[in-house]
Amino acid sequence: MANYLLLYHGGGMPETDEEKNKLMAAWGEWMKQVGDAMVDLGNPTSNVKTVDQNGTSEFSGDRVTGYSIVKADDFDKAVELAKTVPIVDEGGSVDVYETFRVM
Repeated sequence: MANYLLLYHGGGMPETDEEKNKLMAAWGEWMKQVGDAMVDLGNPTSNVKTVDQNGTSEFSGDRVTGYSIVKADDFDKAVELAKTVPIVDEGGSVDVYETFRVM
């Protein structure tokens, strides 16, 4: 069983308490569905800079808005799990990366 990094794109902060409660309930239900497969619920992300051999620059790509780490029997099962992430229903997307141990 491998771990998979789920990178979230899109979504947003709810503007009303009703929207916040609905969103939190959706994430809570998703966490229940994932159950023991959840390795790290993760967090939203905020500030971003790109760092390379030339120094730092403003980020210009598709911004990651959060992440989670899950475990699954194989890549296809991880992708199926990613389809159920609440951010997808909000118009966002999820990138699925398989991780592996080097040492």
